[in-house]
Amino acid sequence: MTTEQAKPKKKRFIVLIAIAGIVLIAAFISYLMNAGYETTDNAQIDADIIPIRSSVTGYVKHVYFKDNQFVHKGDLLIEIDDQEFQARVIQATAALENAKANLMAVKNNADAGSKNADAAVLTSESSNENIDVAKARLTKVKEDHKRIKNMFAQSAATKAEMDAVTAEMDVAQAQFNSATNQYKASAAQSSGVRSQAEGQKSLISLAEALVKQRQAELTLALTQLEYTKIKAPCDGLVSKRSVDDGQFITTGSPVCSEIDNQHLWITANFKETQVNRLRPGQAVEVSIDAYPSLHLTGKVESFIGATGAKFSLLPPDNSTGNFVKIVQRVPVRISLNSLSKKQTGLLFPGLSAFVSVKAN
Repeated sequence: MTTEQAKPKKKRFIVLIAIAGIVLIAAFISYLMNAGYETTDNAQIDADIIPIRSSVTGYVKHVYFKDNQFVHKGDLLIEIDDQEFQARVIQATAALENAKANLMAVKNNADAGSKNADAAVLTSESSNENIDVAKARLTKVKEDHKRIKNMFAQSAATKAEMDAVTAEMDVAQAQFNSATNQYKASAAQSSGVRSQAEGQKSLISLAEALVKQRQAELTLALTQLEYTKIKAPCDGLVSKRSVDDGQFITTGSPVCSEIDNQHLWITANFKETQVNRLRPGQAVEVSIDAYPSLHLTGKVESFIGATGAKFSLLPPDNSTGNFVKIVQRVPVRISLNSLSKKQTGLLFPGLSAFVSVKAN
């Protein structure tokens, strides 16, 4: 081999040595930089996706949004024809007013019945006093009759006086009997009026219950009337519109979905061998595959509490005998630090991410 042929080989060898050295140095630097971090590329952006459904049955009067439109919380999305529901409100209002009027009438009747019962008691007491008066008069007349009778036997009184006092005694006895019977009738009437008054009072509870029922029916009618206007539950994007003007929909029919892109987080699936170094509150750096220049920060918020496999449709059963050990993934929720409006507009659920957690 000549000297000229050996020079290129020597140069190539030196280049290879230099490249290997650079690779080793880069690997060493990378190791030093990542020694205190736990990383994974098995991560994605997540957000609440809210399915919006109809709560009443009717015809769609108007749809106020377009697919993928940004809306604010409370914005009107869909309006359902409310003529029937307004009629129900009027009907329920009239029924409530009728129940209130009935309650007032029952209360007035109960009050009148109570007053009549009090008057009957006073009448009964007055009849009882009349008995005492009639009894006292009868006792006096009997004494007079006894005295005149003795005088008549001794010819000290005339037959006319004897007849007069006897007649007076009969009248007094009749008055006493009448007063006694009147008291019995008055007492019976008083008891009947009192029972009737108590019955009127018991009707008040029924009337009050009816008022509550009518009030509940009115509340339900007003609620259903309000449901004819479907509004956005939060700020976000509405997508997957499935209704049009004039379409008939039933209770529970899906009309669209809203993505709450104002509150995003990262779901990172770490290997189970990494979990022992992760703690809530640790700082996280996030890069998004779709936007390589966009770098986000956040912190570990919580662990899902079970491996991802346990939430699958057919979770693994290691007791079947065909056991093959596979490193499990543990979903970790990572909250993002404050996002700008521009960043919020770029990000949406499902985008892949790479996360790096500063482990303790």
